[in-house]
Amino acid sequence: MAGKRFILGFILAVASVSFSWFHVQTAQASCGAVTCFVVIGSQQQVPQAGLLTFNTIYNYTPMRLLDGTTGVIPAIDQHDQRMILDHHREIRTITQTATFDLNYGITDRLGIQVTIPYLWRTHKHIDGLGEENGGRGELVPFKDNGIGDVTFTGKYNILPTLRSMIVAGFGVQVPTGNTEALDAAGHTMEAPGQLGRGQVGLIGSLYQTYELIPHRLNQFFYGSYRHTFRNNDGYQFGDEYNLNLGANGVPLESAPWLALTGQFTWRYLVHDNMSASLERSRVPSDGGVPGDTIILDPAILNRSVPNTGATYFAFSPGFQASLDGLIDSPLTKMSSVYFYAQLPIMRDSNNNLAQGTSYIFGFTRSFQLTQAGS
Repeated sequence: MAGKRFILGFILAVASVSFSWFHVQTAQASCGAVTCFVVIGSQQQVPQAGLLTFNTIYNYTPMRLLDGTTGVIPAIDQHDQRMILDHHREIRTITQTATFDLNYGITDRLGIQVTIPYLWRTHKHIDGLGEENGGRGELVPFKDNGIGDVTFTGKYNILPTLRSMIVAGFGVQVPTGNTEALDAAGHTMEAPGQLGRGQVGLIGSLYQTYELIPHRLNQFFYGSYRHTFRNNDGYQFGDEYNLNLGANGVPLESAPWLALTGQFTWRYLVHDNMSASLERSRVPSDGGVPGDTIILDPAILNRSVPNTGATYFAFSPGFQASLDGLIDSPLTKMSSVYFYAQLPIMRDSNNNLAQGTSYIFGFTRSFQLTQAGS
């Protein structure tokens, strides 16, 4: 027992220092947070009838400017329906998310899932370019924390076999997250920085897995699509496409409680859209700096938000350790812990902040509430 505890402690230490490497098939899925796109396992699958799986996932996601970008973006005033080009200079955003995920098997093929994210977000940008502080703008920080948008998902196992499964899912994201938080200057924070989207979203997904070597190695694929409707402020978040492809395996036959995993993640976000007039900040060649913005089109029209939308491609190594395989105790029964690091390979954020290296820690526990056939 002491040897097993030493091995687990060593793995956790290595992971925290060097991002670790490579989940057992008993638990794999996609996080509910906006910035987390790692397939972990138990969420995508349909649990057996009467089995309740509870996941607690912590995700740390920093965002910064890429080399060669300025971070100058429009101001989004959703309440007064104004879009002001070249009005902000982004500095950084840090989002921490604790996701609480409940996954229950109604039958062996039909399951339901509830995903509740709680977010802490801090953000800094230079506001009022061309207007404030001699035209240089002023630093305006922002922070908020609270529940994000909750998602309810129904899932059906289309192809259940001993070595494979294909699960189709359909989710509804409800607007429970705050959309009225204020920045340090007392203004309503722009829609992309808020904890919620302010309107219902629909999410379709497909999960597939196959055991290449029974009980030792399996591959998996996950794809999802989200569409969010226009909210009451006239702001609509762009559609989101996610694809994940990876494999996980047990490297040592003598340690079946440890699984290593690696996966590639691709995400594409369409430009946001808002109902607004169009203005731009003054620049020295206009004269009158600092001064009021220049009105380009006073009509309230649906306009694409130019510095939103992004393409993101990353590799995520990690591991999962089954606690009941390490410690024989009622407290560790059907429990596991896992860690991932998401390492960006390619990013295009349209001159906006881009997601940096992210870290995901999680704990999974399952409870058999009813017996099969009862």
